[in-house]
Amino acid sequence: MAIDYKAAGVDVEAGYEAVERMQKHVARTTNDAVLKGMANFGGLFRMPDIAGEAVLVAGTDGVGTKLKLAFALDKHDTVGIDCVAMCVNDVLCHGAKPLFFLDYIATGHLRPDQAEAIVAGVAEGCVQAGCALIGGETAEMPGFYAAQEYDLAGFCVGAVGREALIDGRAVREGDALIGLTSSGAHSNGFSLLRKIFLGQGVDLVSPREALAGRSLGGALLEPTRIYVKPVLALIEKVAVHGIAHITGGGFFENIPRILPEGMRAEIALGSWDVPPILRLAQEMGGVQENDMFGTFNMGIGLVIALPEDQAEAAIALLREEGEKAMRIGRVAAGERGVELCPCP
Repeated sequence: MAIDYKAAGVDVEAGYEAVERMQKHVARTTNDAVLKGMANFGGLFRMPDIAGEAVLVAGTDGVGTKLKLAFALDKHDTVGIDCVAMCVNDVLCHGAKPLFFLDYIATGHLRPDQAEAIVAGVAEGCVQAGCALIGGETAEMPGFYAAQEYDLAGFCVGAVGREALIDGRAVREGDALIGLTSSGAHSNGFSLLRKIFLGQGVDLVSPREALAGRSLGGALLEPTRIYVKPVLALIEKVAVHGIAHITGGGFFENIPRILPEGMRAEIALGSWDVPPILRLAQEMGGVQENDMFGTFNMGIGLVIALPEDQAEAAIALLREEGEKAMRIGRVAAGERGVELCPCP
């Protein structure tokens, strides 16, 4: 009996339909620097005019096991925002403006409606970040993924003038540390969150008093906050010395990346509110405080180091841009690392 690609599990027609569904979402992100649409083997983007020597900054990431929540709730229109956020926030840490983005979706069986929802989220993330979605890949891989499941990854390229590049080398003793609040757990620590919540068969859909009436599933799927536009506006007005994106590894892994040798971050506990979803996870899982700060963002998605005398102006500017920002600590002399201190 003759067999074909569809009999082997790959539906080419579904692929065509998925691309057609994606087009209107991709179009939302297009700007004058995009030279051609999706009907190319590669996305084409004209380099922007940047004063001085331009430095390209590239980042790639995925959504991780947060996708398991999307599968459980059959909700796929927010994880694309997470995917974009994890990439563009990293690029932003060097002061770079994200220029363009590409995505990669791999699945066992392609559902055009599901693929459209994923890409709609990717497009929304790109709009929030001000970058163009110039291409991507959708791979149907029968027998490789469980039914209705997929993986999602993204790739971002940004640019910054060499003289404006932020790499942490300007961080010095006495700098203030400004925290920008997160929208929740973002896209990190979900292997632990799933073990705490799903491992106990907890109800994902009913409203919970501890979450101000939100469902557990809704709180967990809240997409990662994208900080690009407010922080780029801030960089134009104050001297930003370093930016840390608080992702996997929490405070202890990410903040030291912007600290020179002989500098440490002193973080004032209690100077911001920890999201209810993370406190609920800590309570239900019996997780120690240090482990929480070494796994989750604890309510702070981005940490900015800048001169002490510019801290109040920076907080005011960020608040004008719609961010909830506050002073959460300072840079001190000592062994490179992070010290959690009681709030004075």
